[in-house]
Amino acid sequence: MWETRPNPSVRWVQLSLLLVLTAFLGAMWGIERTTLPLMAESEFGITSAAVTLSFVAGFGLTKAFANLFAGGLMDRIGRRRVLMLGWAAGLPVPLLIIWAPSWEWVVAANLLLGVNQGLGWTATILMMMDIMGPRRRGLSTGLNEFAGYSGVAALTLIAGLLAAAYAPRPYPFLIGIVLAVLGLVISAVWVAETRERAHEEAASAPRPAPAPSFLTTFVAGARDRVLLSYGQAGLVTKINDAAVWGLLPLFLASQGVGAAQIGIVATVYPQVWGVGQLLSGFLGDRIGRKPLIVWGMVLQGLGIWALAVADGLLERVAGAALLGLGTAAVYPTLIAAVGDYAPPLRRASAVGVYRWYRDAGLIAGAVGGGLLADQLGFRSAFLVIGGLSVVSAVFVAIATVEPAGAPSVEARQQPHDGPPYREDTAL
Repeated sequence: MWETRPNPSVRWVQLSLLLVLTAFLGAMWGIERTTLPLMAESEFGITSAAVTLSFVAGFGLTKAFANLFAGGLMDRIGRRRVLMLGWAAGLPVPLLIIWAPSWEWVVAANLLLGVNQGLGWTATILMMMDIMGPRRRGLSTGLNEFAGYSGVAALTLIAGLLAAAYAPRPYPFLIGIVLAVLGLVISAVWVAETRERAHEEAASAPRPAPAPSFLTTFVAGARDRVLLSYGQAGLVTKINDAAVWGLLPLFLASQGVGAAQIGIVATVYPQVWGVGQLLSGFLGDRIGRKPLIVWGMVLQGLGIWALAVADGLLERVAGAALLGLGTAAVYPTLIAAVGDYAPPLRRASAVGVYRWYRDAGLIAGAVGGGLLADQLGFRSAFLVIGGLSVVSAVFVAIATVEPAGAPSVEARQQPHDGPPYREDTAL
């Protein structure tokens, strides 16, 4: 039975570095969550919600494909090199936004931010999975997402306060320059490669199997009922996130809410999301993945509906907290579930494929949410989007056949009965 047993002090130093880097990645994203929707109208004269959310769509497009290729790259060239590439892509982002003479520059910056997040965050997740081993896979994803979304929340609040006190730019984005430089330096100098741990796990399996091809892994994401269920739940979760990121500041501003209060409401959602993942990652290893995914999707729908009808700061904070709680239950659990289902030598590719399907929701949420808001109004758009989460929960409940308890290490190491892990499909 495989289990990671590096020098404990070295292991915890590496885990700490990866948690810091994940927090930095989240912070790079958090800077934008209050500032960019407000900049669209105040600095560039854009009033259409669909046009405003073009920066979210651009971010989602490149992040989805960066996730997809990050998995395959990590299986071939290693985790650390992909992490460094991610931080290199993030370096120009704050500078482009500070100097942007038109909205197209902001969209271009978010294309690079998507590469930064897709390569960098996927790398930290896989490296923590490698270090902590199969028995603590849920905990590793929970810790990772906790660090990342705590970074999102912290900089969402700080950026909102700076925008209220001064202007949406340049001050929040000066922080981004510092984060990008530190992220690249730490990745290049102090982070160690972890890919060999996946090879150790594969070699110790009772019935080692050859690694599947990347194409087979990708196709399995759409053909296998369980993986399809996980993918659609991730996609809907990101539709929700795109709507809250791009539409909520505009919705609240249209009701006369100031930038400081918008920053508070926008911060509660990722902060509850981040902290809640500490518990959900731990629970997923003990009670199984399916209950957390199903009920988490339901809570997301209820939170979106609450934000649509809230009238007052406390009600909005409560709705944001409910949405964050549901997202916390789902987010690390889905990644851990895919990690359970994938063979060790293709775990990085399988997680990358899942994150591709999931982050396509940013594009769907940005385009669809913006069109809905333009045609039906903000409140109706939120009501429709919340309904998608409830439908997604029903899909998972019907399609997923995972046992109620968390799968054992032995079960995860055995070939599965159906695609994508049947021996007759070369997996």
